[in-house]
Amino acid sequence: MDYEYYMKQAYDLAVLAYGQNETPIGCVIVTDGVVTGRGYNMRNTKKNALYHAELIAINEASAAAGDWRLEDSVLFVTVEPCPMCAGAIVQARIREVVFGAENKKAGCGGSVMNLFDAGFNHRVIVTKGVMEAECAALMSDFFSQLRGDQ
Repeated sequence: MDYEYYMKQAYDLAVLAYGQNETPIGCVIVTDGVVTGRGYNMRNTKKNALYHAELIAINEASAAAGDWRLEDSVLFVTVEPCPMCAGAIVQARIREVVFGAENKKAGCGGSVMNLFDAGFNHRVIVTKGVMEAECAALMSDFFSQLRGDQ
């Protein structure tokens, strides 16, 4: 599987989020080489804390699969998942998470903790650092602009 190919698609969704003044995080879910779920952060747009990129993509992939179990799927996300998203990924039985930039403040793929290997009934393979520089730069630029540093 070409991790950069799919991360680029997630990155493009993060850029869409950025353009809508949303935290620039994008996500795609791939099952058997086909993108079955897509999402980007929409918390501000929807005025709802649940509209994280991963949750939107999981919802779409579950609808495509006709099942809540996504055992044969790989989730690509531009930033390390937060506790809520990591929990949803475990619950959806996603096989692997591939992320770009670390989330030093809330990351649950190894930065703050590793929820994917915490002893739950399902363990998730974690691959990190795919397009890390690009994903981190997008986040840094967004928050710099938000603070008025630019």
